[in-house]
Amino acid sequence: MSFLISAAHAQEGAAAPAQGADMMSLLMLVGFVVIFYLLVWRPQAKRAKEHKNLVSGLQKGDEVVTSGGIVGKVVKVADDFVVLEVSDTVELKFQKVAVAAALPKGTLKAI
Repeated sequence: MSFLISAAHAQEGAAAPAQGADMMSLLMLVGFVVIFYLLVWRPQAKRAKEHKNLVSGLQKGDEVVTSGGIVGKVVKVADDFVVLEVSDTVELKFQKVAVAAALPKGTLKAI
């Protein structure tokens, strides 16, 4: 019956992975970290720093726009809040972090 079943022979052991493959995967990991840092982390940190400087530098008389799109002039600045004058008789209180941008002087009159 040996003519119907071929003899089973053990295969040679698999070759150990090359050191170059380990080095290549390490380089890929480092590359992903560098790309993540350059494209995500660094720009976000820069925007956060600019916003922190904007919020800490608010003064009475500044014209600002909030994250909700409301435009007004700063009337009063407290520790965490700012009061905006949006018209002659309307003043609204916002958290400082809600201020999205400072506008150039005279913007409200041009609107």
